[in-house]
Amino acid sequence: MESDLLTVEPTVAQFVAANHHAANVFKKYGIDFCCKGRKPLAQACAEIGVNTDTVRTELETLPSEDLLPSQDFHAWDTGFLAEYIVQTHHRYLLSELPLLREYTAKIARVHGERHPELRELFVAFAALQEELEEHLKKEEHILFPYIVRLSEAARHGDPVIAPPFGTAQNPIRMMEHEHDSAGDLLRRMRTLTHDYALPADACNSYRVTFAKLQQLERDLHQHIFLENNVLFPKAIELEASVVAAR
Repeated sequence: MESDLLTVEPTVAQFVAANHHAANVFKKYGIDFCCKGRKPLAQACAEIGVNTDTVRTELETLPSEDLLPSQDFHAWDTGFLAEYIVQTHHRYLLSELPLLREYTAKIARVHGERHPELRELFVAFAALQEELEEHLKKEEHILFPYIVRLSEAARHGDPVIAPPFGTAQNPIRMMEHEHDSAGDLLRRMRTLTHDYALPADACNSYRVTFAKLQQLERDLHQHIFLENNVLFPKAIELEASVVAAR
């Protein structure tokens, strides 16, 4: 019975793609719908010891998807979606990461003696910042321009020069691997802070830092979900159709 579930049940990411309210259920149970969202529900639940039937019941009772048709990312032009991600999620990260580095450094310096986990938090965040800033450069200068060219070629019937990386699937695999690494660091940060629980002696900077880190986590989850489960599959499909039409 379990093997049947693994072959026919939608993946965690597909549940979220069909209804964004599912993300709240998965977050509640600690199920990664972002970086590791391509696992079937039963497998994802089994790996962390959560009852699959309990999660499935909550998913079945969710309110229906209430996004406007204009917010259906699956229907968007692939090139436009890539540019949207750059102008929203990338721009947010590039402005927020340096600020959060200052905040995490400050609370580690001021409160690190009483709360040594803050020093580890700063190390984890600094690693996340470094990884993400390099990751965004690769997407903006290598992969995404190619996706935009594919989209324009499909729209106008123009040929596309073969990229130096061979096929979009090669950088996409690298980007997905880096997404996994970012997800691991986000989980490390959440573990260190006990789910961002504030101690009694938390000052305003402490509170602001934790609030902003949680905001960053939410935005990055949405960002990675859009790339892994919407943009990248669309780009691979688009490339195949453009190449076939040559």
